[in-house]
Amino acid sequence: MGNALKEKEFSKAVIGKIEAIGCENMTVQQLKEALSLKLLAGEEGLSQEVSGCYIGDLLSWVMGRAKAGDAWLTVMGNISALAVASLADTACIILTENAWLDEDAKRKADQQGICVLGAEENSYRLALQIGRLLS
Repeated sequence: MGNALKEKEFSKAVIGKIEAIGCENMTVQQLKEALSLKLLAGEEGLSQEVSGCYIGDLLSWVMGRAKAGDAWLTVMGNISALAVASLADTACIILTENAWLDEDAKRKADQQGICVLGAEENSYRLALQIGRLLS
């Protein structure tokens, strides 16, 4: 019962922010603010435009399927994930479920301007919120 109430409160707060923004495409910065995400690395990438969302943890699969401009939701916070994000030209990486970004990856993200954000939510719930923001 407590989790259901927490999710309703979260949804109401996010929907309020969505209505205030009211856009089809948004910057990573706007997405970060609307969903109360944490900046983990790559502040330079906050100006990138987000046009979609992709969920995946198998790097070779993501590399061939994520689209340019997607916010990529994953639990992979390593240097290989940064290489995939760069090759796929994703707008940002969002590490879900409090997954951590390793130190080498953090340094590389800062050097290359690849924005990495953190979220407590799981990928499914976060993707629903992003879908609402972008619709």
